[in-house]
Amino acid sequence: MTFAADPTCIRGAITPLVTPFAPDGSLDLDSIAPLIEWQLEQGTHGISVGGSTGEPTSMTIEERIAVMRAAASAIDGRVPFLPGTGSALMSETLELTAEAERLGAAGALVVTPYYGRAQQQGLFDWYARVAGEFPDFPLLVYNVPVRAAVDITPATVGRLRRAHDNIVGIKETTRDFEHVSYVLSECGRDFIALSGIELLCYPMLVLGGRGHLSCAGNFAPRIVADLYDAFVAGDHDRARELHYALHPLVEAAFTETNPVPAKWVMERMGRLPSGFAREPLSALSEASQQRVAALLDAHALA
Repeated sequence: MTFAADPTCIRGAITPLVTPFAPDGSLDLDSIAPLIEWQLEQGTHGISVGGSTGEPTSMTIEERIAVMRAAASAIDGRVPFLPGTGSALMSETLELTAEAERLGAAGALVVTPYYGRAQQQGLFDWYARVAGEFPDFPLLVYNVPVRAAVDITPATVGRLRRAHDNIVGIKETTRDFEHVSYVLSECGRDFIALSGIELLCYPMLVLGGRGHLSCAGNFAPRIVADLYDAFVAGDHDRARELHYALHPLVEAAFTETNPVPAKWVMERMGRLPSGFAREPLSALSEASQQRVAALLDAHALA
């Protein structure tokens, strides 16, 4: 089975995988395959690396490529691979996107260039350049204003959609829930909309979204995947039940900056040898550890 450059397969619960590091901060590539194997056993529909949960701004481009290669090898074409390939530098974005295409990814998530606070025309030109370099490779805009300090408008996304057939979707990591509605109105209901906000996963499906990337999926993949499966099966009561069941898990995941709590949980569960997060992030505080442990113990995820 293969999903190379196939946007039709981008749907469901796509786990934005944490990047494993050893206690000394070095990259732990050996832990990637076991993590992915467990994800697939739990019903996860796709795998992403290199997004915010993966700490890409704390990694070199060589390290990001090494993680992409390890993930692609572990997935082995069994589910779609949707890596994040964006950077604040165009040359790095092109290098990462070229590698994603070479590895047979279903598409790439390209984050809005962060820190520079580009104007809307700058964002249009940025994505148009990437789309023009890879005309046969599906690209999804990754809108995450809380981290990038810039919010791409629905009108700009619509311009990009009309100008480039390979700009096929958006990952919405904004609590402005109107944003995705306007994007789908601008781009058409066939445009791929993925939620990057945990508690908007279910509501976005109702609007016509294709799925979600949930940080909580790293340590609770079954519930995140089941929510999507229940929705597409027409069992809305079950999907809503799972939506509300996610509340305490999301609280645990965001007790401190993502992915620090998730990695601490995964080490506690035995899914990661080390929950180390690279600087400038610090270890989970003792008070937060107690809070997260209580939330997990109450939901049998210890």
